[in-house]
Amino acid sequence: MYTHQYVDRRSGRVHDETLFADGWIRLLYGRAREMAPRVFKALTSARTSQCLGYVHFDLPLHRRPAKIRKIIAELGIDSSECIAAFEELDSVRKVFERQIRYWRCRPMPEDPRRVVAPADAKAMVGDLEQTHSLFMKEKFFSFRELLGSWQRRWLGRFADGSYAMFRLTPDKYHYNHAPVSGRVVDFYAIEGGYHSCNPAAVVTAVTPYSKNKRVVTVIDTDVPGGTRIGMVAMVEIVALMIGEIIQCYSTRRYDDPQPVAPGLMMRRGQPKSLFRPGSSVVVLFFQKMRMVFDPDLTANSRRLDVQSRFSQGFHRPLVETDVQVRSSIGRSV
Repeated sequence: MYTHQYVDRRSGRVHDETLFADGWIRLLYGRAREMAPRVFKALTSARTSQCLGYVHFDLPLHRRPAKIRKIIAELGIDSSECIAAFEELDSVRKVFERQIRYWRCRPMPEDPRRVVAPADAKAMVGDLEQTHSLFMKEKFFSFRELLGSWQRRWLGRFADGSYAMFRLTPDKYHYNHAPVSGRVVDFYAIEGGYHSCNPAAVVTAVTPYSKNKRVVTVIDTDVPGGTRIGMVAMVEIVALMIGEIIQCYSTRRYDDPQPVAPGLMMRRGQPKSLFRPGSSVVVLFFQKMRMVFDPDLTANSRRLDVQSRFSQGFHRPLVETDVQVRSSIGRSV
């Protein structure tokens, strides 16, 4: 099955997703991975990812106005949301790294106990306790490996909790925003590869999310001004053509970027980081019995009328919902 569908949250409609370089990805994670493992390793390395990023986003031919207009139209980007004027978006990279007037076009619920989506993305939610066997068999992603197997302090805190996964696609706005309010208590990076986040790559059981380079931010929300939902781990994961994650938390729009480090008090909905262009993933982990997901996200994930590659790969309903950054995904219990 080559079709991959998702549910649009605003309309409730089911849409077919046009997956970037789908044929090439299926070839790479099929025959190439099995028959030429050295080639496969080279193609998912940092050097290859950087080269592909340069070819797709930085070559001089990608600076022509006609090329820029075509890409904006093909991706369905609403230029009225952008802070920069069209003339300033004079390269493909600038289009992908655009800033938007999120305070106007991405409204956030007033209830301070609401957890919000960290990105414009295809979202899927679930419980680690229910899907434990999938994780341990490394069919999707390994919880222990994703957070770092040596991080016993956090592995214990989030064991049997819940998770929300957000898959960003090339057309999306590539800034991540804080999903909760709270104080950063830990921040660390884990080295890894640059696997694709295409569903075809995930269902081949190579656990690309766990194998990729990633940054983990642990936030204590049980502090004055916090969301009061316990500890929250935010894992930002690079992918094919994503060279780096720029930490640039800002308390006022994008005006005062600063690095993320322990001790930083973050406010829900504010810009936290920027993915370099391409496609990438954010995974949130919550402690057991501290939050409940919005009913529509849970119901959509179990739908049987949507053709999801995740459902086919794992033999159970696993359907994504297209969500907007700063929209509600759940609330504290």
